[in-house]
Amino acid sequence: MPPERHAFLEEMVGLASEDRPDALCLQELPVWSLARLEEWSGMWAFGAVASRPLLGSARLGGAITELHHGLLRSALTGQANAILLGERLRPVGTGSIVLNPRSFRRVQARRLGLDRRIRIAWAKERRVCQAVRADVGGRFLTLANLHGSSVPDRRCQDAELLRAATFADAFAEPGDVLVLAGDFNVVTGESETLARLASAQWGFAEPIEGLDQVLVRGAEAPRPERWPEERRRLDGRLLSDHAPVETRIQ
Repeated sequence: MPPERHAFLEEMVGLASEDRPDALCLQELPVWSLARLEEWSGMWAFGAVASRPLLGSARLGGAITELHHGLLRSALTGQANAILLGERLRPVGTGSIVLNPRSFRRVQARRLGLDRRIRIAWAKERRVCQAVRADVGGRFLTLANLHGSSVPDRRCQDAELLRAATFADAFAEPGDVLVLAGDFNVVTGESETLARLASAQWGFAEPIEGLDQVLVRGAEAPRPERWPEERRRLDGRLLSDHAPVETRIQ
């Protein structure tokens, strides 16, 4: 940040995993990087491909993108999410759901009265929510990780968030600590879903300001905090325009 030829993705993952967290939820990864995450982080990695590589090969797309990441970004490499687990968490199940399949978009377009421009924008990039259930010494934790669509009408992302929360709630077993995390691409004050998730009906903690969230249900956790800018600089370079958000579940 600002965009330049080199992506510094290995450095980003290394910095985020440097203090040995129990879990990391990552979004907007190039598909080719999924095979490298365990090597870079020293953690178990579970990936979910959202948008497939344009050229059909993640490796080829990555090689071309290496010419200039600032210009090409994920145009050729595809896009993925990943959940990384530390050694204290033993994975016992995984799952995923597409957040904006055609049938869902069609129903929501009618419900929301979306115009043609918004409908076309929403269809351009596939988005997913993934989940991993883990055993933490006899206590169970379900992590759900998503990256909401980038559409001018935020009601689309709001519908995706509710779809993701419904999936995560169904995937988790009764009694699980449930975490819904990621780049939701909606903000408090504009999102009906964020308000609903913080209600007694859903039971998640209050969201923080901004697009990136870590919502916890079923356990005590302090309000999530964003890393200050100085913590996410490497050799004077700001590695991303999104600051990591973290909390500690009791």
